[in-house]
Amino acid sequence: MHIDRRAFLATLGSAAVVEAMSSEARADALEHYMLAQLDKAPAAKPADIRSGTGALFGGPSPSGVRAPVVALSPMPERPTLVDFLRLRGTPGIGNHILQSAGDAAKKGEPEETVLACLLHDYVLNLMKPDHGWWSAQMMEPYVSEKVSWAIRHHQALRFYADPSVGYEYPELYVRIFGKDYAPAPYIKSTYEYARKHKWYMDARMITVHDLYAFEPGVKVSIEPFQDIIGRHFKQPKEGLGFDGSPVAHMWRTLMYPDNPL
Repeated sequence: MHIDRRAFLATLGSAAVVEAMSSEARADALEHYMLAQLDKAPAAKPADIRSGTGALFGGPSPSGVRAPVVALSPMPERPTLVDFLRLRGTPGIGNHILQSAGDAAKKGEPEETVLACLLHDYVLNLMKPDHGWWSAQMMEPYVSEKVSWAIRHHQALRFYADPSVGYEYPELYVRIFGKDYAPAPYIKSTYEYARKHKWYMDARMITVHDLYAFEPGVKVSIEPFQDIIGRHFKQPKEGLGFDGSPVAHMWRTLMYPDNPL
């Protein structure tokens, strides 16, 4: 700590008072002064953007990294899912979901599981809190009920190990949430519900392939997944965002992230 000598001496009184003090008294006074300065230390600067802000809007990743806000390419008149994956997402999230889907495909998972892995975290570009629910809602009109259910419930399952498939609590979560973190009651109850459901393993496998989807330097192309998307994603002919679905506004928000209103 830097000590302003003049400011410290001024707290003691006149020069005569300081001269009369013993070395021990001066040391005690200095210690008290330093403690008082610590108490006056300015509070941490508040964040200029909330952690839950979507990555496309400048929000940080769960580990605190913020992708630069860059100019975006215009979207096609009738945008498809592939258009959104290519043109409306940050590189970090895009690489993550492509790696996740790639690992699922490599391990021989069913096509719907591969699709769920590809879609499960795309919504992080828009919103982070409760992303499992947001993501399932966003994809629900266009995928099977099983895929949306798996996406919705993977969020709660992440916090609970399942040795039967080799899933352990992620070390990343220890760094993000802390060693003694306990999930909120609604997360716990969602996990307990999902654990007994017939589609439990479909959601669980998203978390299994999530663990393999943070490899730095690995680049995966969207090309191998286009046939799977074609078979299992109901692309609206009007284009995502213009089909009048209950979630069209979510796609438009990503399409026009710079609109002021």
